[in-house]
Amino acid sequence: MTLPLYLGLPMWANQDWCGSLYPQHAKSNLLGDYAAVFSSVEGNTTFYSGAPSAATLNAWASQAPKGFRFCFKLPAAVTHEQRLADPQAALDFLDALSPLHRQLGPTMIQLPGDFGPREMPRLEALLNVWPHHLPCAVEVRHPEFFHKGASEQALNRLLITFSANRVMLDVRPVFSTSAEGSPGLAHAQQEKPKLPLHVLSTANQPVIRFIGHLDKQINSDYFSAWKKQLSLWISQGKPLSYLCILLITAMRPPWRACSINNSQPTPG
Repeated sequence: MTLPLYLGLPMWANQDWCGSLYPQHAKSNLLGDYAAVFSSVEGNTTFYSGAPSAATLNAWASQAPKGFRFCFKLPAAVTHEQRLADPQAALDFLDALSPLHRQLGPTMIQLPGDFGPREMPRLEALLNVWPHHLPCAVEVRHPEFFHKGASEQALNRLLITFSANRVMLDVRPVFSTSAEGSPGLAHAQQEKPKLPLHVLSTANQPVIRFIGHLDKQINSDYFSAWKKQLSLWISQGKPLSYLCILLITAMRPPWRACSINNSQPTPG
């Protein structure tokens, strides 16, 4: 099944959601319950732990509908420790995900904040060998890529050349208020980079990472502008298989995200 918009959270295995998204005492098949509400998920665990076992991947493939999309991150060992010096390590990771290849959304190459223009040849070398049948998305955090100068222009040209999606990281909601008196919000503000939002689709699967606030109204206000942009992409026929993956940090039980899910734009 092809959807115009895929919506998901950073994870599905959260016992705190029992009694809201999941049955009160649920301990298994959380993915099946999650996939009944959301159509994608960001696989944060692979960033820290690498590829799961083949048995685990096969189990996930059977629990999620065929139209569901997993958006895993390359392991930090590849992006942060090796700094993309070994493209084969990334290819080995993608190969390990083979049980889920038909259910993969864009795999994210999340680069460290000090990965700047001088290391662009390493990103180019990886994109040059990236399998054509597997979409990817690149998230940069170096300030030079947000100044609309030569470095950002070169990055965007590179991504367009290789049909790689540039991740649009929207942190405006989470930085919209002071974190005083809110440890959860303070943690989120310390964890996420405070970077400007540049709305640009460099390939056929635009990827938005929307970092939500604790306040539902703040999220709704910031998301309103996205609905127009998403509707535009849908009307333009992007992409061939699916349009966009919206990832909302689950700082509160996921009915906060469900409310945005219910306000998704539809083709006009």
